[in-house]
Amino acid sequence: MAFFRPRVSREAEVRYHADQEISKSFPELLDKARRAEETLRELRAAAADEIELLAAGREFDRALTEALRAAEAGQRATFGAKAYDDRIARRKAKAKPDGAMWTAEVDRLRTLRENNRMWGIPRVPRPVPATF
Repeated sequence: MAFFRPRVSREAEVRYHADQEISKSFPELLDKARRAEETLRELRAAAADEIELLAAGREFDRALTEALRAAEAGQRATFGAKAYDDRIARRKAKAKPDGAMWTAEVDRLRTLRENNRMWGIPRVPRPVPATF
């Protein structure tokens, strides 16, 4: 009796290799996010005006989003090509140490980004156009 072992779909293999390439840039993107956070903290400590804080907060948000995308790609690549098609394989991979590490990192970055979006970017009123 022969057992049929289904192969991974071609689409899953392509996505897996793309995620591997994207995840290689994670350390640089995380370092960029740390530098943007440091700049934002320095501006807050120096009591900078709201326009500068707004620009720094948005830059930190952009850097966090890029780092988060790379971390999510690293998480999916760590799970393996089979996990793209099979939710059970994805769930099993999350329980392994590497998968749990990436999952924790993704959750940490999401929380940091949401915290920055809620409290780190100052709300600056829009200018009202003058009507005559």
